[in-house]
Amino acid sequence: MVNSATGRDWIFEPVAGPFPGSMGGVAWDGQAVLFSVPEAMLVKRFDPVTGVTSDWRKYTGRVNGLAVARDGSVFAAQEGGRRVIQYLADGRATVTGLRIAGAVHNHPCDLVVDSRERVWFSDPHHGVHAFGPQVFPPLDHASVLRLERDDRRAWQIRRITFDTTVPRAVLLSADERTLYVSEGDTERTPVRELRAYPVRMDGTVGPYQVLQTFGRDSRGPHRGIEGLCLGEKGCVIACGGSRDAGPGPMISLFAASGRLLETHAFPGDAPVRCAFGGAALDELYVSSQDGRLYRARGLGGRAG
Repeated sequence: MVNSATGRDWIFEPVAGPFPGSMGGVAWDGQAVLFSVPEAMLVKRFDPVTGVTSDWRKYTGRVNGLAVARDGSVFAAQEGGRRVIQYLADGRATVTGLRIAGAVHNHPCDLVVDSRERVWFSDPHHGVHAFGPQVFPPLDHASVLRLERDDRRAWQIRRITFDTTVPRAVLLSADERTLYVSEGDTERTPVRELRAYPVRMDGTVGPYQVLQTFGRDSRGPHRGIEGLCLGEKGCVIACGGSRDAGPGPMISLFAASGRLLETHAFPGDAPVRCAFGGAALDELYVSSQDGRLYRARGLGGRAG
């Protein structure tokens, strides 16, 4: 399937890398693309005007997912610290909430910030140990959690999903009435799905709708979705798949109803995260497990 707006397939070009290990989160800060390199403990910055890639933050403690808030601060899923941190405009890094029901949560992976400055994040278990003595056991669940401030502006953590075992990517619809979650991986779960949860008025979620499932073939289980972002008219752009099994690395577009609109082959192996950027927000940036950041131009832009 091809892009219905342009009548052609999407052409991806590598614009940064290769870097050591798999890449992580991708976010547009209004002027440049921020992307994380967890194994190198870096957050890098790619300027699409100059084509220059530079260090934005060093010694990040294995930051993975990234999300830019309306005030310009950047929230980051710090796997190595088992916490979500916030990079402020003045350069400082602050810690948000650490505990849920008195226990330290797992390893935050991906996140999204809503219009009320609440941070929704996936919190799977991770094979890499957190830094320091291993004195805090993992939770007995792997859920989507939400950071929100109480009346004293202190961060609190609320559990959102009770039916996930390996939540990966998270995304909110433009009207924030739907939470999209990619569930499962090829190593720990037989089920790999893209789910859509309705968000109730009280902030909880209702029963989910399955938008896509991933099976297996003679080569093994198909890798599911790892990254999500919003496209035009509320469509959901999802990146996933790999060269190991199935149709290969792929970028897929879903209507808000869940109908599959388009698929586009991705040149790098195992795309990880995606975000729109550029002056017109019509450039799609995708990180991958092969240590590169890719770009496709002229795609129409994102929602919102």
